[in-house]
Parts: sequence; structure tokens; C-alpha cells
Amino acid sequence: MKIALMNEFSQAAKNNIILPQLEAVAEQHGHQVFNVGMSDDDDHRLTYIHLGIISALLLNAKAVDFVVAGCGTGQGALMSLNAYPGVACGYCIDPADAYLFAQINNGNALALPFAKGFGWGAELNLRYIFEKAFTGETGLGYPPERRESQVANAGILDGVKTVTCRPLLEGLKGLDPELLKTAVGGARFQSCFFENCQDNELADFVKSIL
Repeated sequence: MKIALMNEFSQAAKNNIILPQLEAVAEQHGHQVFNVGMSDDDDHRLTYIHLGIISALLLNAKAVDFVVAGCGTGQGALMSLNAYPGVACGYCIDPADAYLFAQINNGNALALPFAKGFGWGAELNLRYIFEKAFTGETGLGYPPERRESQVANAGILDGVKTVTCRPLLEGLKGLDPELLKTAVGGARFQSCFFENCQDNELADFVKSIL
């Protein structure tokens, strides 16, 4: 599995706490991590608005399989990511959230609060969250006897979003060009996107922005 981590400006300084925890769990299971957001306060400046654009491009182009995002409360990142087709983002505060989201909703992104409640043991909580999110098979349902209805509802919700959202390229073309240019302007994003992109139309679109 390819996993993208992205921090925005308000929590960029915590990237050096978050990234090692994600990498440690990913390495145990043969997953690959791409640090595509901000790595410190002096990096290419992104807001949670940009994280939504980046996530939509990476996931819809199949450049990555999963996105770990967040902001101060995690709520802005949650709303931003879920604004796009092909992105199913859950809100995660603790390991139980990560486990239940993986089993019941089986989405492809998580939004975490990197300021609220980020105190003693924060790095341990992150490690346990990532372990529950990326260990074992997902979509098994919880409790097991409710699996059938949960899988069906997750599929129905995906269908609802497909109908109610504009196609990704159509939607992106309607955004402020400067917003797009900032979102795709990071060198690590570009490396991850172009090296792993499986959608030529999206690749051409990003090139046109750059």
C-alpha cells in the first residue's frame, strides 16, 4: 500500500513527530509512505483547503492508496477532503476510531487533530492509530454479524457521492487557478504524483497548472 502523509501550515512543525510513527508501522507491513505536505514551518505553505485538492489528485490518479491528513482540530481537513469524489475520509481521535473506520466504513483517508488533545503520549496514540488503520484486512464489519449491511451501506454512500459530486476534473477546473498552483507546487507532491500516477488526464492537468 502507498500512503501519503500531509501536514498543513498550522501543524507543520509536528511533521517530524508524526512521520516516524507512520513510517515505523508502514515498514512492518511493507507499505510505502510519501511525505507530500509540509515538513516544517519554512516549507511550501499549505492550508487544509490545499490538502483536499492534493488528496483528490493522489487518490483519483491511484498514485497512492490512502491519505493521512489533519489540521489543528482535524475538522477542516475532514471537510476539505470529503468535498471531492473518490475520497472517503474519516475523523480519527484514537485507535478505536481508526479500527472501526477501517472495518465499517473502509474509506481511503483519515483526518486527525494534531493540536487538540496532542499532549503527553501523543506519539504513542499516533502509533496505535496507525497500527489499527493499517494492520490486517479492512471492511470486515464490526460487530461481525453486521458486516453485510455495513458493506452494502458503504457502497451505497460511494454511489451517492458519485452522483452528487461533479466529476473531479470538471470540479478542479472551476477552482481558483492560484489555489491549484499552490496545492500542486510542492516538490514532494510532484515526485509522488508523477512517479505513481495512473491517470494520464489528471497528469496532463497537473502539468498544465505547473
